[in-house]
Amino acid sequence: MPPQSDQTPMLQVENIRKTYHLGRVKVPVLHGVDLTVHHKEWITILGASGSGKSTLMHIIGGLDRPDRHPENPASITYGDRVITDMGAGALNAYRSTEVGFVFQFYHLLPELDILQNICIGSMIRYGRFGYRSQRKGVESRAKELLDRFGLSDRMKHRPAELSGGERQRVAIARALINEPALLLADEPTGNLDLKTGESILDVLAELRLSSGLTMVMVTHDERIAARADRVIRLIDGRVVEQTGVGSV
Repeated sequence: MPPQSDQTPMLQVENIRKTYHLGRVKVPVLHGVDLTVHHKEWITILGASGSGKSTLMHIIGGLDRPDRHPENPASITYGDRVITDMGAGALNAYRSTEVGFVFQFYHLLPELDILQNICIGSMIRYGRFGYRSQRKGVESRAKELLDRFGLSDRMKHRPAELSGGERQRVAIARALINEPALLLADEPTGNLDLKTGESILDVLAELRLSSGLTMVMVTHDERIAARADRVIRLIDGRVVEQTGVGSV
């Protein structure tokens, strides 16, 4: 059985709005989204392409910021910290220590081997000089992750020498190198065949059992969404339905 949420909010998302500007054309994407994510919960944000689900995830992860509306402000609270009020330095620290990111297209650096690709998140976290003192411990953890994902014999290979499923496992290991509490996954199986995609979902499910990760996953696939504790359905930038354990 998956770990049970303790019903303590990890994230409180309130009134998230986002409009992009293409020249003089305004493209509204999110329209006042509210959402609560509990500790150890796996939620899936389900929606068609263009529904705003990836934009919402990027805002939750601090990769983008919501629109500012002084009369009706947006707010994202992580524990007791308000992410939407953070300056650049604090936001960088939040991204590098609290959050792990997994994307559809892996984003591995082709010129680095697999071990280096996994460690790069810690290089960013500690900085050029700080990483020197942390390198031994980071590489040890990276090797443990590679062993856990059955990739120990591939650590000196480069991404082009791996299959799609292997590359996504490397991307998951990279997301976990800094031991985040929150994992954000944007269509993590969207670039894989059905069997390989299922194996990646099994990896993520096993991670919850072993570490109690909180996961927010974006998908357009009903079958994938069904594996989560709770499904948030997003249509045209609005939450229209929440189903599953802890629905509100």
